[in-house]
Order: sequence, then C-alpha cells, then structure tokens
Amino acid sequence: MITIRLADAADWERIWPIWHGVVAAGTTYMWDPATSYEQARALWMSGEVFVAVEGDEVVGTALLKPNQPGLGDHIANAGFMVDPSRAGRGIGRALATAVLDHARSSGYTGMQFTAVISTNTGAVTLWRSLGFEVVATIPGGFRHATLGRVPIHIMYRDL
Repeated sequence: MITIRLADAADWERIWPIWHGVVAAGTTYMWDPATSYEQARALWMSGEVFVAVEGDEVVGTALLKPNQPGLGDHIANAGFMVDPSRAGRGIGRALATAVLDHARSSGYTGMQFTAVISTNTGAVTLWRSLGFEVVATIPGGFRHATLGRVPIHIMYRDL
C-alpha cells in the first residue's frame, strides 16, 4: 500500500537516489545530470515536498511551490519523480492526486508545468488524464540524452 505524506528533512537521504537516478538519465528533467547531492537538496527541498512511501521505502516524491513569486503565486508548479523500477504501478497518479488536492486546499487556483518533455509520454498521458492541457510547445526546448533536441510542453489546468 502506498502512503503519501509531507516529507521532512530526514527524508532527503531516501529521496536522493530517486532524484539522482531520474535527473542523471537526462531524459525527463531540465536539471544538469551532474547536479551534486547538496545542489539537488537545495533545488528539491525548496518548497512543500511529498513522498510516496511503500512500507518504509520512499518510492516517489513531489515538489509543490508557487509557479512565480508575488502576483503570480496563486498558480502552483510541481515536479514529480517515481523510482524508475516502480514505474507503471500508479505511484505517479497517487502523488499527483494528493498534490493537486493539497494545492487546491492551500488556495492555489491553477497548476502550470513549465517543461514537460514531449517524449516522456507516460507523464504527458497522466497529466492529460488529470485535466491538464498543452497550452504551448517549445520546439527543441530540451537536449535529450539520447534523442537530441526534443520539444517541451507547457501544461496547465485550473484547480
């Protein structure tokens, strides 16, 4: 059974292997694949962080924060990562549902993803199924580790 909860600082040790594995692959996140442990911690632990836990193991994580400061802080932004060895088991959907509910109850009126890699078809399919729309596509916006330059989508939905 998967439990979704807010992370605490001690969870970073269990988040890091997922974060590092996903980012180092160079296929789904803009961050530099060589991002250090400390840099990654500062990037990921900068907002409200959630973990998906199965037993006592962290199997996924999400970051929720305002998309922009000041007059744009009513729109949420989020990032999601699931242990690649557990893909396709509903962990991403469970995290997404929990984070969307939390964002709504926290007063956000919408959620925007600024860089969904077009070749990450699992993510694009999930976000569309949860009501997100592609509102723009940036040709060649991501330097994919194996495919070269591929488009990124900006996706949005009201909350």
